[in-house]
Amino acid sequence: MTLLRPSEMAPGGDRRISVVIATWNRRTELARTLRQLTALPERPRLVVVDNASTDGTAAAVREGFPGAELIVLRRNRGAWARNVGVRRCASRYVAFSDDDSWWEPGSLATAAAVLDACPQAGLLAARILVGAASRPDPANAAMSASPLPRRDLPGPRILGFLGCAAVCRREAFLAAGGFSRLLFHGGEEQLLAYDLAAAGWPACYVPDVVARHHPSPARDEVVRACQLSRNRVLVAWMRRPARRAAHETARLAHRARHEPAAARALAGAMTRLPAALAQRRALPAEVEAAVRLLGH
Repeated sequence: MTLLRPSEMAPGGDRRISVVIATWNRRTELARTLRQLTALPERPRLVVVDNASTDGTAAAVREGFPGAELIVLRRNRGAWARNVGVRRCASRYVAFSDDDSWWEPGSLATAAAVLDACPQAGLLAARILVGAASRPDPANAAMSASPLPRRDLPGPRILGFLGCAAVCRREAFLAAGGFSRLLFHGGEEQLLAYDLAAAGWPACYVPDVVARHHPSPARDEVVRACQLSRNRVLVAWMRRPARRAAHETARLAHRARHEPAAARALAGAMTRLPAALAQRRALPAEVEAAVRLLGH
């Protein structure tokens, strides 16, 4: 891992919050995201973690965005790279952006104020607007309709979120262990949401905080679907009751008989299963009951 040019806080910036972006071979999309983030009135500290890109991403960040801190990893570590960025932050709160997402002006200040006022909240999930048409992401409605009791949280309590639109309390993130290296990409947020809840740091949906997502045209939806299916099984074995995990595995195995992508997902899950079992830690009964209520 190579650290390049630690940044200083921009004058007048909000020292409560930083933004961490993990990226891999999306130089053009990342440049657009950084332009949006550097123009925010909050002027947050920006930490870019490059997952060993080969398209000149690191050079583009060094040359075009000297105010951002750049961390270059020797290997692609997937979503786990965000952990590296969080550890480099000294701010109380950390927001995540993907290389194809950014924050609406004023939203980071709103998030920091909400977290200041609600010290028991571990993570805020933002309302997500997609593309130039600002289409609401379907996740917004799902989070808004959560049946879980709020318990004095500033919004509906949730057990899942999207990594491109979350603001976490750094203390809570580190206590929960951050993102899993085993899962790499694809639904990695689910495990973190479970672990935050298990550690006593609930997450909630706050629609006044807004993230904008312009999905990259380079995104491979087939690969992503495969990763999601694989990781659903792995997360079940890592945290859910064995009966539930066996059911998820059987469902994927049934699909694998007819779907090549499901067969690849199953093979990937079986390869990683010993490591997943080594990290198995059943959820507290209260959290497992909440998962069942949500139908995860």
